Amino acid sequence: MEMEYWQLLLLPLFFGLGWIAARVDIRHVVQESRVLPRSYFQGLNFLLNEQPDKAIDAFLEVARGDSQTVELHFALGGLFRRRGETERAIRMHQSLIDRDDLGEEVRLQALSELGQDYLKAGLLDRAEEVFIKLQDSSMKDEAQRQLLEIYQLEKDWGKAISIAGELPDLYSGKEIAHFYCELAANELMRSNFEAVEQHLAEALKVHRKCVRASLLQGDMAMQQNLPEQAIAAWQRIEQQDPAYLSLVAQRLLEAYRRLDRAEAGLALLRAYLERYPSLDLLESVYQLELEGEGSEAAYKLVRAELQRNPSLLGLEKLMGARLPLVAPETRGDLELARTIVQGYTRRLARYRCDNCGFRARQFYWRCPACGGWETYPPRRAEEFDSSL
Repeated sequence: MEMEYWQLLLLPLFFGLGWIAARVDIRHVVQESRVLPRSYFQGLNFLLNEQPDKAIDAFLEVARGDSQTVELHFALGGLFRRRGETERAIRMHQSLIDRDDLGEEVRLQALSELGQDYLKAGLLDRAEEVFIKLQDSSMKDEAQRQLLEIYQLEKDWGKAISIAGELPDLYSGKEIAHFYCELAANELMRSNFEAVEQHLAEALKVHRKCVRASLLQGDMAMQQNLPEQAIAAWQRIEQQDPAYLSLVAQRLLEAYRRLDRAEAGLALLRAYLERYPSLDLLESVYQLELEGEGSEAAYKLVRAELQRNPSLLGLEKLMGARLPLVAPETRGDLELARTIVQGYTRRLARYRCDNCGFRARQFYWRCPACGGWETYPPRRAEEFDSSL
């Protein structure tokens, strides 16, 4: 099919229209670039040359000179807060709040950012005041999340329970149960057993598998000199989460001793160790075996467990169990080898947060680094790594 002559005339027309459109776009870009101040491009240049401090100074000059740079104010304020320069962040966001030309939503956003600045700076009372104001605004959900964090930092567990109940998508019964457990632990220190019982009942109501509540029930029973009730409470942990039995092994031992039934306690812990291997459980059973049956029986226990679940921490324990049984002339070599192994096992003997990786010598219900609840598995780092 041949092209008509009139169709050929359309080609230069289309080319001309495209050229005109491109010129319009180029002129628009040039006009926009002329509007931007020189300090803006200087800031970009400093960023590209990895000079963030100079870049911030340049952008601050832009922000001071142009009342329309609201987003730049927010970006700089957030950057100051992340860098720990909370005073500069507070001034930046306060300057936005003081302006008369901002819409209501932008002002609320600035107020929220100011509250986060106070929170980062540790000024909890001021942060709380800001977020309480925001509860009656369109930023209610964000305000409640921040208030919940503040109440946890302040250990105001009653208010934390109230707020968390309104945020079911973020806080489950597990976290709320821990708030009740915190209240119970405080009352337990005062021997206010009636209040302890009430708080723990609420904890188990919102989260029936709350191991910590059962643990505290046992502790309360022991304070009341009721070892049988304590044993029953701690044994319930096997149905809730058997991994946490290692946390109550020594408690169980003490309760059975009060009842003059140490052999029954040893049998129970041996059964737990068989079903739920754990280095902490092994330590408890080893001490019982050493006290009741002697060094030879304790050594055989550790050797059998090491064969079943090999680990460096178990090897260190085996060397310690073997020391009393070897001849004096070879004991020095074994002690040297054990010392070398201990150098490697110190970091493996710590608990590690699943959420942020923070390691600690002791077990925490709430990570001191990231604030997560029950993010520490009740086992040592070596056990965690070997199970992956």
